[in-house]
Amino acid sequence: MQDDCRVVAVCGHETAYGEALRDLEALGVVVVSSGRELYRAVAGPGPGPEQLCVVPMTLGRDPRLVADSARTLRALPTGEGSRKPRALLAEPFGTTTHLIAWLRAAARRVPVTSALLVTAPAGDPFDDAELYRVASLVQRNGHHCLVEVAFTGGEPDTAEGVRRCLLLGADRVVLLPAAFAAPEAPPVPDAADRPGARIECAGPPVSRAALTRVLAERVADARRRWNERADDGITAGLAAADDHGHGHTHPPGEGHDHGHGHDHEHDHAHTHDQAHDHEHDHAHPPGEGHEHGHAHSHMHRHPSGEEHEHPHSHRDPHHHHHDDHSHSNPRPHPHVIVEGADRAVRSSV
Repeated sequence: MQDDCRVVAVCGHETAYGEALRDLEALGVVVVSSGRELYRAVAGPGPGPEQLCVVPMTLGRDPRLVADSARTLRALPTGEGSRKPRALLAEPFGTTTHLIAWLRAAARRVPVTSALLVTAPAGDPFDDAELYRVASLVQRNGHHCLVEVAFTGGEPDTAEGVRRCLLLGADRVVLLPAAFAAPEAPPVPDAADRPGARIECAGPPVSRAALTRVLAERVADARRRWNERADDGITAGLAAADDHGHGHTHPPGEGHDHGHGHDHEHDHAHTHDQAHDHEHDHAHPPGEGHEHGHAHSHMHRHPSGEEHEHPHSHRDPHHHHHDDHSHSNPRPHPHVIVEGADRAVRSSV
């Protein structure tokens, strides 16, 4: 690593929280897990140069590691009168695009008659789902017909993954690690019934020589970015996990009430902390509507081109207008106007 910059490798589940990278400490790299351990490593005085560079050690399945590291670095106190940041946040070690390429290269060294079992330490549900996507792309862009997924510390585990491959007719199963550490190959289940079955491990997707080279490149890029643009990488890191996790949309005509903590029905005006008297200028398809959970007036368009307001609460998702009045020959009819949460309800005929 570079002599005038202390490198901190922050680790998550893909490295068994640093245990898979302890040998980097012989090169002067500080290996820590995220959170308090990272904060103590970068906030303390410590030996060596003033500037530090933090590299999130993910292969793309753990974007929260990047965001958590950015939040930790943002909380660091800044030195008085110093324009140099206490720590830079480098780009993550790898992305899922890199991971897929590394796994495809490893798969090409495995006979196509073998089954591939893509393995990695279990993370959260979204990290684990990402491993299935990675394995699918390895299979679609390769020549192996049978590619399964297994997790260390999760379900299905490697033993179950091997069992599935053997049940599907494989005689040889090769574990393809999608993490920094290679798992131990489990014993052959029912070995007496499958005397010719073999289980092997392809080894980590990145060799130690390649690992140290990529790590040095990430540090050099982070320092160059600071020298050229005064960008410490923290702002970009904070948004690393924005698209990772729960996100949903509603199909047309469907929705639900996000804003109110009560589900009882009432047709009277009520008070909230924030007033939300507003109008919607739209037309519902026949028999369709949506629920807002609070009273307000709607401007509806009618075939004759005339518009007026109908007070109603959207408790019935299938709201219909009754034919008790004609819009081609309009005549006065009662209006109830809700003008605001803090105003009175007035009626006029």
